[in-house]
Amino acid sequence: MTSERGPEEEWDYSPLPADMRLYDARTYTDLGTLDVDGETFAIRGSDDGAHHYDWVSGPNPGYGFTVGGGSSPRSRDRHVAEIRDFLAAVDPATGYL
Repeated sequence: MTSERGPEEEWDYSPLPADMRLYDARTYTDLGTLDVDGETFAIRGSDDGAHHYDWVSGPNPGYGFTVGGGSSPRSRDRHVAEIRDFLAAVDPATGYL
């Protein structure tokens, strides 16, 4: 898969524990689910602009990734690009980065 992010954007994926709410004091709002390339992700936005993506259809329950904040809302295309970049980095043998 190819990345759909622009050259000026750097995204940092950080694996979190299965129940990230134990470690993350941010307030999240459920934004719904998105299917990308046959995989389903539940998306939550935080009060500081970060977004967390729970890999609902993935092989490891509770696994996902978070993308740091920003001041402007993310478009559907941006969510899709972030998910595709994550999926491209996942080891198919383990289901983890």
